[in-house]
Amino acid sequence: MVAAGEFVEWAEVHGNLYGTSRSTLEDAAAKGEDLLLEIDCQGARQLRSSFDAAVYVFVLPPDFTELERRLRGRETDSDDIISRRLANARDEISQAHWYDYLVINDNLEQAGQCFASIIEAERCRMRLMTGFLAQQFNAK
Repeated sequence: MVAAGEFVEWAEVHGNLYGTSRSTLEDAAAKGEDLLLEIDCQGARQLRSSFDAAVYVFVLPPDFTELERRLRGRETDSDDIISRRLANARDEISQAHWYDYLVINDNLEQAGQCFASIIEAERCRMRLMTGFLAQQFNAK
């Protein structure tokens, strides 16, 4: 799929390959559906260069102590992998400035409300509503 250009973004992250197929995005756009992609910074940069309709939300924990607690609490990774993930997190957080929104995942309910607010605000963007204006009110 990579060689055939079937991914809009793909990357190797922590030794695993991840990607988003172009057809998934095209199908959702044709249906008027919203998609939530969980991708790292390198995937987000690839997506941004080829898919301008996306909205970028950077999610982070309240601090590094909490991030480490969460990673260790999963009990799925070795100390080496956790150290690598923490180092990668520091690098990724340094790139948060180019995202459209920032959500701090301190409280799951509040973070969910922030996401819902972002989705609602984005659905009201003028660039998305011009067709409605033209159709309903003959506005330009």
